[in-house]
Amino acid sequence: MSNLLSSLAKTIHASLAIAIILFLGLFYQNDGFSFDRIFWSWVARYIHVVVGIMWIGLLWYFNFVQIPNMGKIPDEQKPAVSKVIAPAALFYFRWAAAFTIISGLILAGLNGYLHDAMTLSIGSGIPKHTAIGIGMWLGIIMAYNVWFVIWPNQKRALGIVECEPELKAKSARTAMLFSRTNTLLSIPMLLTMVASQNLY
Repeated sequence: MSNLLSSLAKTIHASLAIAIILFLGLFYQNDGFSFDRIFWSWVARYIHVVVGIMWIGLLWYFNFVQIPNMGKIPDEQKPAVSKVIAPAALFYFRWAAAFTIISGLILAGLNGYLHDAMTLSIGSGIPKHTAIGIGMWLGIIMAYNVWFVIWPNQKRALGIVECEPELKAKSARTAMLFSRTNTLLSIPMLLTMVASQNLY
């Protein structure tokens, strides 16, 4: 067991295998599923939740753990974070953001409320679509911040892209402020997402 858990790749493969076994058990217990819109909607929702957890989990890691504690790390140890940990975390962070948005849009399309949600249900007045639409727009704003503000500034702040020290410091602050903006938006975004599924 320790051999399995010592390797992230083996752990993830085992987790996927357990998920497949559980899915097959549910599949046969139900006498199968129709591979219809409802099934593909479920697949899209599952992917959306998994990558969304990765995205928001890393957002909160940066804001609750890394940023507040960087000042406590001795200068000679900071490169371990800025050169190794942060770039790896930012890779998963930005791609999780992208796949969360893509899977969410696919899910909304499969369930037939994409247009109504994106227009906040103005005209049709369906509260569920207004709620999910607000969440979708907050998510899109957050993903935009990740790809077009946080990541370009982090590349300068972490030294991935060379720049003057003044610009490096300014970029670090900009990345932090937009990361905090995303943290600010994350709780209302999650509220609207959950409300649309459970309050209507």
